[in-house]
Amino acid sequence: MVLPKGLIVSCQAYEGDPMFGSHIMAKMAKAAEVGGAVAIRANSPQDVRAIRQITKLPIIGLYKVYSSASDVYITPDFDSAESIALAGSDIIAIDSTNRVRPKNIKLSDLFKFIQDSLHKSIMADISCVEDALIAESLGADIVSTTLSGYTSLRRSALEGPDLDLVEELVKTVQIPVVAEGRYHEPGQVARAIILGAHAVVVGESITRPEKITERYVKTINSLLNDEK
Repeated sequence: MVLPKGLIVSCQAYEGDPMFGSHIMAKMAKAAEVGGAVAIRANSPQDVRAIRQITKLPIIGLYKVYSSASDVYITPDFDSAESIALAGSDIIAIDSTNRVRPKNIKLSDLFKFIQDSLHKSIMADISCVEDALIAESLGADIVSTTLSGYTSLRRSALEGPDLDLVEELVKTVQIPVVAEGRYHEPGQVARAIILGAHAVVVGESITRPEKITERYVKTINSLLNDEK
């Protein structure tokens, strides 16, 4: 699967969120397609299956499975990878950080299973350059900055996107680099593309209205407080 260049929209919601539900995520994906998105990123077999029914856009599927045994939860094992592959994913996103995986599964074995048995491309979600180099050496098709700032590995959390990491990766790896994580403004997306990102994933700033509203309200309240 060749991933087109441009904007990828992440359509995800969690139980308890106002927009939770596969039928809602499918409508979000369709709206993203109408707006010009080149691909959809989606979580869980249910959501991937629903989205697959209404769009021919490439789907980057992942399955968040949480466990007390490991901090790795983005498609952490063989079963989660197989379930989203069967649901209709074109590309499978997996946590490719250098951390202990559930059941001590080796990252290399998971890569081999996805590519050789499921015949799917891999988006390696990484947190730093070292992760990306390992993923590339294992045969990843794409690397994404998804986990930058979200692990205890090397890079600290930022208010906005980790554009420095995008720039480093473009100079370091030979495979396409996808920018993801805290992209709230079109200008930030444009900057990542200028730095060499193949595509940029935007999630909550498009598909989570409660978060969008929250940012507006925060700005308004800050201005009102300044006037006091």
